[in-house]
Amino acid sequence: MDIVNTVAEVRQKIKAARFAAKFIGLVPTMGALHAGHGSLITRAVTECDTVVVSIFVNPTQFGPGEDLDRYPRTLETDAKYCEKLGASLIFAPSPEAMYPQPQLAWVDVETLPEGLCGASRPGHFRGVTTVCAKLFNIVQPDFAYFGQKDAQQAVLIQRMVRDLNLPLEIRLCPIVREKDGLALSSRNRYLSQSERKKAVCLFQSLQRCRQLVEGGQRDVSVLRKAMAESFALPEVSIEYIEIVDPETLQEQSEIQDRSLVAVAARVGATRLIDNIEIDLSNLQEKV
Repeated sequence: MDIVNTVAEVRQKIKAARFAAKFIGLVPTMGALHAGHGSLITRAVTECDTVVVSIFVNPTQFGPGEDLDRYPRTLETDAKYCEKLGASLIFAPSPEAMYPQPQLAWVDVETLPEGLCGASRPGHFRGVTTVCAKLFNIVQPDFAYFGQKDAQQAVLIQRMVRDLNLPLEIRLCPIVREKDGLALSSRNRYLSQSERKKAVCLFQSLQRCRQLVEGGQRDVSVLRKAMAESFALPEVSIEYIEIVDPETLQEQSEIQDRSLVAVAARVGATRLIDNIEIDLSNLQEKV
């Protein structure tokens, strides 16, 4: 497995695979890989002949005061993990390689970034969609793999691909969780031991919502109030509890046939997100 750092190198490396008419998979990441990323890589390896894992802490998706400078960078460990899982190539560019001049052209999906995480992170999703469009153009994969934990991001990327007629398919993979339900995240490593115990409150709030829906509750205001009780802990502050349409991300006043239940909270100084999708035709939908 090779590690390359420039656009020219990664294009050269995958040229042979493309000429051989083999399927190329891309797993975009910011590194600090964990088993959640591993599930994406494993699926890509199963479905594709060549798998590129991009490792790039994208500066354009971080706002002022966010954790760009301290975001974990563990390329050596990540490379060993990728090789173990069967990845073909790591693309680990520098910011200068991805943004060699001031960026004037941006990809901005309208409306969808306005709520959920977008409400408190202005410009974040413009950075996400732009860097993903760059990666898709550089690697030209047949399939790109994303996790359901970043649900809003997944909706935006899928819409961008459809609206711009990009020649690839987005494949979503389920959230991977710790035994107590905490969704795996590179930012979990920021948590102290005490904060880690409290962080499971996000998952517990989602479980509470599902239980109430299974019991017949459909009123979103009632559900949100019950979910908020899970966050009544020292060092924990709610950013949002939202129940929205899983495709349009529009708020719902009542649970519909399909609903995305999404939460964000700060545990200490660490911002965490989580979600589940509730399908009334299958209330046993896995979380």
